Amino acid sequence: MKWSEISIHTTQEAVEPVSNILHEAGASGVVIEDPDDLTRSWDTTLGEVYQLSPDDYPNEGVILKAYLPVNSFLGETVDEIKEAINNLLVYDIDLGHNTVSLSEVNEEEWATAWKKYYKPVKVSEHITITPTWEEYEKVAENELVIELDPGMAFGTGTHPTTVLCIQALDKYIRQGDSVLDVGTGSGVLSIASAKLGASEVLALDLDEVAVNSAKLNVKLNKVQDHIQVKQNNLLEHVEEKPDLIVANILAEVIVRMTDDAYETLKPGGTIITSGIIKGKKELVKKSLIESGFVIAETIEMEDWISIIAKKVE
Repeated sequence: MKWSEISIHTTQEAVEPVSNILHEAGASGVVIEDPDDLTRSWDTTLGEVYQLSPDDYPNEGVILKAYLPVNSFLGETVDEIKEAINNLLVYDIDLGHNTVSLSEVNEEEWATAWKKYYKPVKVSEHITITPTWEEYEKVAENELVIELDPGMAFGTGTHPTTVLCIQALDKYIRQGDSVLDVGTGSGVLSIASAKLGASEVLALDLDEVAVNSAKLNVKLNKVQDHIQVKQNNLLEHVEEKPDLIVANILAEVIVRMTDDAYETLKPGGTIITSGIIKGKKELVKKSLIESGFVIAETIEMEDWISIIAKKVE
């Protein structure tokens, strides 16, 4: 089979929504070429696995690459991708260069091109994320390993927005908690919650493809007894009363659900939000406070913000 590599030159701010657009368009994995990775301070307790070459990265902005099958619908699919990306301007998302290019690759190149970007990464005190094809042995007795196959869904769980969420989950989850993961994507936050001691996790996503991908990753990590994955729009018609809600989604979407989140959480419950650029921090904080939450902590990583808040009653 022939594959077409679609390459999008955009910004850090647009990585998550553009990745989601590519995922919904049928891409079976997204490569993120972010020059910040060249200067990021990585945890090296796992060994020197971050052998990154500057030649693989743009001088500015971020390049996202995905692979689509070459068929009669390819042109229509690319046009839909472009339109969906341009629609992000409605949310005041900076798209940067916003250039899209296509190139053809063969089956063998497609199967291996993106694997060089993914290595085991320790993302929190207890959680390490590793791609399924890497041979990895735990370096500490209390280390928890999440295996992900980027071919199942976009991302590998190592983007700053996801890392911030996992670090917050590592800190705030108590043994036996119930968790609600809104916009689960690949399911990585639900899997992390279960491995950190949550007794039951409800993972929600509006996208059917994401739901199926999350189900596969949940089974891969053998936590299906603790996680239920369902298709759902944010918190609509959710009857569960969790101890903790985690939402790694756009700031504009978070502010639409803070009232529902407050009503849904148990008294004393925690909400972890991420996917927030610095310019939208006050917007999200204001919405959380107006809904009745008390801000517990704000964490920053590069240009991204995670806000943790409590329902105090």
